[in-house]
Amino acid sequence: MAAGAGLLRALGLAALLLPAVPRGPPGGAERRCFCQVTGHIDDCTCDVETIDAFNNYKLFPRLNELLESDYFRYYKVNLKKPCPFWNDNSHCGIRDCAVKPCPTDEVPNGIRSASYKETQRAMLQWTRHDDSSDSFCEADDIHSPDAEYVDLLLNPERYTGYKGPDAWKIWNSIYEENCFKPQNVKRPLASGRGDMFYKWLKGVCIEKRAFYKLISGLHASINIHLSARYLLQDTWSEKKWGPNVTEFQQRFDEVLTRGEGPRRLKNLYFLYLIELRALSKVLPFFDRPGFQLYTGNKSHDAEIKNLLLEILHLAKSFPLHFDENSFFAGNKKEAAKLKEEFRLHFKNITRIMDCVGCFKCRLWGKLQTQGLGTVLKILFSENLIGKIPESGPSYGFRLTRQEIVALFNAFGRVSTSVRELENFRNILRNMQ
Repeated sequence: MAAGAGLLRALGLAALLLPAVPRGPPGGAERRCFCQVTGHIDDCTCDVETIDAFNNYKLFPRLNELLESDYFRYYKVNLKKPCPFWNDNSHCGIRDCAVKPCPTDEVPNGIRSASYKETQRAMLQWTRHDDSSDSFCEADDIHSPDAEYVDLLLNPERYTGYKGPDAWKIWNSIYEENCFKPQNVKRPLASGRGDMFYKWLKGVCIEKRAFYKLISGLHASINIHLSARYLLQDTWSEKKWGPNVTEFQQRFDEVLTRGEGPRRLKNLYFLYLIELRALSKVLPFFDRPGFQLYTGNKSHDAEIKNLLLEILHLAKSFPLHFDENSFFAGNKKEAAKLKEEFRLHFKNITRIMDCVGCFKCRLWGKLQTQGLGTVLKILFSENLIGKIPESGPSYGFRLTRQEIVALFNAFGRVSTSVRELENFRNILRNMQ
């Protein structure tokens, strides 16, 4: 009991050491975080309010149900790959950074068995027709002895305490070396830098601007998860996780972030639109009669496929989709060069995930970057998807089970972030 009380006192002391959150009239705290999270989204025809209504009351409940199913909860990942960029392979020793892998017998036989139908057909077809140029990810070798199945429901993404120089190094490498930004243009982390950065961002092509906004939106989404599932109480009898409003404000309050927080939240909605567009585009791949979400439980598999198709049809019905046709238009040679740069930059980011010192953060970082990489693969494979036959093999376009699980879980994370914003908005609205 004394240890638990000591941790509670430590958490309280940590809160006191954080920068003071500005006080003001009722509703002021809400406005400081959400002042830009409304109306039109740049480079899109959509608005925040349309997304909120569509996600929170239509899509989110169905998607949550899908991700609790056996097919989508088990993800095979190699968390032991060394960092390819620097030699510091130190790992977080905090208890909540640990990941609990699944005992082999807990994973449905249809998923883990190399003989199940999906793998049996796919290995023959895909090895002949694989095109590495369509890959946006540094994918794990799932046949490696170090690759293990993880139950995502038992290892949820939440605050672990992983922060400081190690975490900063990861994000700094992503933004400074992989977002097309010149070295002389500094990110708006300090006063006076914002105007120069956003002048540069506004002047670059839509593809490079979109790349930055996708990464910024992903970063915002992760920060929302950490604030929404924060360790509020840790005693010998129980752990209590829930929303930490102070943590949310440190990351998104307009005053505390020098105007950056609300911009990051707006980029979350851009990310949402991109991922939603990919789901609407990939429907023909999943709608084939011969496609299965195979776990070995025939009736349950059919039920989950019906739910997945319901979600994809719902995604397709969204009225204000992002128009990706503006990407890589114009001169074909220049467009092809830019697309390859885009692909390689993102692939590099997926490799950086193996440098994350917190294993739980690494797990969710690898999953979400693989999911976003799969989104990009779908959007840039529209011609191939359009040629998918209603029956028989799909030689031109393929998705592995890993990509499918990552795709829907990554979108589930973004969808959850949009839903959590409504909770934080309501809490902040009533704060003095």
